[in-house]
Amino acid sequence: MIRHRFWRLFNAMEVATDTDYDLIGRLLEISPLNPSPGEAHGILCGLLCGGASDPLNAWFLQLLPAAESAEPADPLLAGVREGLSDLATATQNGIRDPDLGFHPLLPDDDRPLAERATALYDWVRGFLFAFGVLGVAESDLSEQTREILRDFTDLTRMDLDNLDDAEENEEALAEVIEFIRVAAMLIHDERANPVDVSGQP
Repeated sequence: MIRHRFWRLFNAMEVATDTDYDLIGRLLEISPLNPSPGEAHGILCGLLCGGASDPLNAWFLQLLPAAESAEPADPLLAGVREGLSDLATATQNGIRDPDLGFHPLLPDDDRPLAERATALYDWVRGFLFAFGVLGVAESDLSEQTREILRDFTDLTRMDLDNLDDAEENEEALAEVIEFIRVAAMLIHDERANPVDVSGQP
């Protein structure tokens, strides 16, 4: 059933080039990790910022482990990988060049604030998960990066219950998103030396 649904999706779209939050969510339905789009993007950004030697392959190992043993001509996996690769390329280019406008992958601003806040929570969890996958020692990080990761951990304790679209909540969310955006680029700039995670499951 899932395979049939995706086959129709890719027949209609040919190649997924949009980085729309909902589209990425549909692509990720095949992943046994079952991440939200925000969490998957957070994992990618964590691998990029943490210094993975081959972040795209490491990302696919987490999201699509079955692809390693699948038939090369499998159209379902090929289509999902191509769609996610477009997102990964845009993210990698953006995080390396602030002028290209790097941003965490989140629902559009017209979506309910609670939905966007939950997606941001997922993004931060994914980012921290990637650092765990990389096995980066705290002693190898600068004080600035250690402080940022502590702040990220605090964000995973956000109270997401009963959030409404009040103006003060909108402003607070915008500030947190901007903090995360800048923090990710700062960590990326600091951690230039790649970490080999090719053997990770």
